[in-house]
Amino acid sequence: MNFNPFKKSMLATVVTFSTASFYFAQTTDTVSKERDIEQVVLTGVADIARDRKTPVAVSTIREAVIVERLGNQEFPEILNTTPSVYATKSGGGFGDSRINVRGFDQRNTAVMINGVPVNDMENGAVYWSNWAGLSDVTSAMQVQRGLGSSKLAIASVGGTINVLTRSADKKKQGNVMVSVGNDGYHKTLFSYNTGKYESGWSSSFLMSRTAGSMYADGTEFEGYNYYFALGYNPNQKHDFQFTITGAPQWHHQRAFQSRISDHIKYGGTEEEPNRKYNQNWGYLNGEEYSMARNYYHKPVMSLNWDWKFTDMTKLSTVAYASFGRGGGSGDAGRINGTFYNRLPRTADGLVRYDDIVKWNQGGIVADFGAVNATPGIASSSNGIIRRASINSHNWLGLITSLNHKFNDYLSASVGLDGRTYTGMHYRVVSDLLGNQSYTDTSNINNRPNIIKNTFDANPSWNPFGGKTNDIKDQMAYSNDGIVNWLGAFGQLEYSKDALSAFVQGSVSNQAFQRIDYMLYAPAEQESEKVDLVGFNVKGGANYNINENHNVFANAGYYERQPFFGAVFLNNRNDVNPGLTNEKITSYELGYGFRSAIFNANVNLYNTVWDDIYRRITSRVDGQTFVANVLGIKEVHRGVELDFNVRPATFVTVNGMLSVGDWFYEGSPTASFIDDQTNEVVATQTLYLDGLKVGDAAQLTAALGADFRINKYFNFDAQYRYADNLYSAFEPQNRTTNDGATAVKLPSYGLVDLGATLKYDFANNQGLKFRVNVNNLFDTTYIAESRTNIAADSNPANNWNGVNKNNEVFFGFGRTWNASVAYTF
Repeated sequence: MNFNPFKKSMLATVVTFSTASFYFAQTTDTVSKERDIEQVVLTGVADIARDRKTPVAVSTIREAVIVERLGNQEFPEILNTTPSVYATKSGGGFGDSRINVRGFDQRNTAVMINGVPVNDMENGAVYWSNWAGLSDVTSAMQVQRGLGSSKLAIASVGGTINVLTRSADKKKQGNVMVSVGNDGYHKTLFSYNTGKYESGWSSSFLMSRTAGSMYADGTEFEGYNYYFALGYNPNQKHDFQFTITGAPQWHHQRAFQSRISDHIKYGGTEEEPNRKYNQNWGYLNGEEYSMARNYYHKPVMSLNWDWKFTDMTKLSTVAYASFGRGGGSGDAGRINGTFYNRLPRTADGLVRYDDIVKWNQGGIVADFGAVNATPGIASSSNGIIRRASINSHNWLGLITSLNHKFNDYLSASVGLDGRTYTGMHYRVVSDLLGNQSYTDTSNINNRPNIIKNTFDANPSWNPFGGKTNDIKDQMAYSNDGIVNWLGAFGQLEYSKDALSAFVQGSVSNQAFQRIDYMLYAPAEQESEKVDLVGFNVKGGANYNINENHNVFANAGYYERQPFFGAVFLNNRNDVNPGLTNEKITSYELGYGFRSAIFNANVNLYNTVWDDIYRRITSRVDGQTFVANVLGIKEVHRGVELDFNVRPATFVTVNGMLSVGDWFYEGSPTASFIDDQTNEVVATQTLYLDGLKVGDAAQLTAALGADFRINKYFNFDAQYRYADNLYSAFEPQNRTTNDGATAVKLPSYGLVDLGATLKYDFANNQGLKFRVNVNNLFDTTYIAESRTNIAADSNPANNWNGVNKNNEVFFGFGRTWNASVAYTF
């Protein structure tokens, strides 16, 4: 077979694999694998990096690895053995995980599905519970660290995570799977692919249900996932792919980090804190009840159209729509001035919800204090209810890219990226907890507002409507955030013999507007429109020295618009007069080695993130003033290594090491300005220079092995280590040079095991059994901390060198999952 890997665009929509876990050398077998993948991955406008061509640091996880190893872990955790990635379960609720890439959180890491961006257009957030079913339909997942290969003007400060779902014309096959795990976890799944008919039509369908509890106490959940794809390939010029996927779910959360002392007090010991402790839950009428309950349904539809004009020119277009409906619950009100989570608890540390209902109704609860003076009539100062904060949205978008090859070596792409987004934010009463009404005074147009209607904290299977509640049923706030986006991009690529290079640029305009229904009279509810322009330029080159060695380099500069919260001040329609773009400069060097048995990658990177926006307040002469802090700068630099070696046909050893140095540079000054006189009334310095950036491990390492004993049985083992992990640190809070800094948390190492037994029958039928055990040795460790309380001079007040007053999330202990799947 003749194959020239440089004949295709280096950012072509095909996938190769070079990860710490799996890599296939450039052989004839690799070519066939790549072609197989082209048949099952829906790419459309996605820009997928190719090994030894695209000059970016990249790791790709294929479907088989996700299916086998994910088990009952959270979806982002599958990336934890790739360099510079730190993913945790955070509070531990279903889908509440988070991920950092090179020290940047997921608001600053672009997450894309088939090349379509999914980060929230107001704040950049990614809520993995909305995508809990993605693992069922993913054919490949690629993380591009640093600049990435996407042509869009996206906020990929840390990197880009591109999830590629299966295409409609995946080969004809069905699958039934049943899975069970710790704490009552269970999952059932059915999928079927028709394959492509002679007429050009094809389809794929999947449905699953997952329920049970997570490792932490009080985290019951139920989630569904559906996926449908319809493909039509009438001829060689046109290819259409329609997909719709959604994951309606509800889950109880561990919303707040608890003091280490509470983990010891409630069910733990000095040596072994109770890692499962959750301060948000208790029992109501004998059933699990949580003040923190999340529920959401976010179906996403897309239509991809690839139009091949000629062998040299192709137009790729995707139109997509997302309609998210749901929110998260919390508390409102107090009992004798005390919030619910500070009221006396049970001996096990549970919230006494039955007693809260009793007090609300006028009953005597001795240790709650005085009897309710207005039984059944709750307000912000008397009585406790559960409210739900709704964060719904309507999102429409279109991306189109025209690709033209001038000759065998030079090609260009130009395109447009248009999006319109409306976020709908308000609160409603979820549970009156024995009261008859709740009195709210937030709406100046309807004050006071006596609310009697309640709304279930369950996802709607039909989320396509607008606001579901009248303003009279809303409390605390009600506003819409509107973001309209129009971007243009262009890219020039060169590839000949051993050299490949590209230069790319994009520009985008974001138009922001806010509509507030409670704080303004009807004629004044719409803010002015604010237009902000951002852009990026980047380029890079890869040179294949020979069939074994290659080197690459890239560099780029971004000017990114601030998030919605920076545009409008104090949750009002007041426009921030000090708006400025954030600036990101990044460059990287890389080296790769490929051989029949050993493969390795080494990357050096440096990213400078400047003019990070923060807002702080200060009291001057009895008045409160707000300052926009400009000039906060983070520097993220480091080295990454990943490798795999195949010393024998039945074993593959893989590993990675990443060492980062992420810190603040400089000590900016905040100027507090009087809005009336426009004069500076005070200045304040943020003492940041040299402080470590927290919330992600700056040193990570992994070592694992895969053993293919025979065609029926294989098992794998993985060790993962994290160090130089610092607590989350808010730079705007360090206004005095008091020595306070991010607290360094203890390092930890975890071992995971997995085993697969499979048997293939005739007629493409097969049976597969899989078992995963995560954190095999039940290691106790702190995964993240939100506070920065220094260690006490008295060792008795510390746990493993960390002050017991720090609020932390402990990582999960030993968990397990077992599944059986039948394919036909």
